[in-house]
Amino acid sequence: MGTMIASEITATSFRHLDSPLGRIRLVGHDGVLTGLYLADHHRCPPALADWTLDEHAFDDVGQQLDAYFAGTRQDFTVSLELHGSPFQVEVWTALRAIPYGETTSYARIADAVGRPAAVRAVGAANGRNPISIIVPCHRVIGADGSLTGYGWGVEHKAWLLDLERDPASRLFAPLP
Repeated sequence: MGTMIASEITATSFRHLDSPLGRIRLVGHDGVLTGLYLADHHRCPPALADWTLDEHAFDDVGQQLDAYFAGTRQDFTVSLELHGSPFQVEVWTALRAIPYGETTSYARIADAVGRPAAVRAVGAANGRNPISIIVPCHRVIGADGSLTGYGWGVEHKAWLLDLERDPASRLFAPLP
């Protein structure tokens, strides 16, 4: 994690996976994941001309996501590289500490990064998370327990939280 020097940059690969949430786009380089997006969502970056479509890239990520959606995996062990401001990376790192099946508030994340007054900035960083699910921004809820915004939509957030509460109930349950 950190800033890359131009000479360190390698070719970007991407691939698509089908999931219960819809088609997912994985993006990265050299087996290191830098993005996980809903492919048809407006926040998914377009594939750039210098990106290479490689349907065998990130096989480990695909296998771990399949196990997560099946309810048999709670933690991810894939190589990640988070690109953002130092504050965003700090927030995204704090998100990774939220245990599977649990939720926390934006205020608690702000406290965790040592900036208790930065609740709105935490919300903004949460919304810019480039590696959804693996960096579990869906586990952050309002202080009153409400399912406040989620980049992929509140219905997807609710679905993911339900999956983590009771994986068996979600196996065949479609999104609303």
